[in-house]
Amino acid sequence: MTGLIAVVMIFSIPIVAILTDFALKQKKMKQKALETELELEKLKHDNYVIETQKMRLELEQMKLEDAKKQHKRLIE
Repeated sequence: MTGLIAVVMIFSIPIVAILTDFALKQKKMKQKALETELELEKLKHDNYVIETQKMRLELEQMKLEDAKKQHKRLIE
C-alpha cells in the first residue's frame, strides 16, 4: 500500500507542475492579448480625435470659402 502511495505521489507531482505551468502560460498569453487590445483601442481613439479635428478644420475652411464667395457677390 505504501508503495502504491509513493508511486502515485511520484507521478502526481510532475502532473501538477505541468498543469500549473500551463495555467501560468495561459494567463500570460491572456495578459499580452489584453495589453495589445488596450493599445489598439488607444490607437483607435487617437485616430478618432485626429479625424474629428481634421473634419472640424475642413468645415472651417469651407465656411471661410463660402464667406469669401458671398463677399465677392456683395462687391459685384
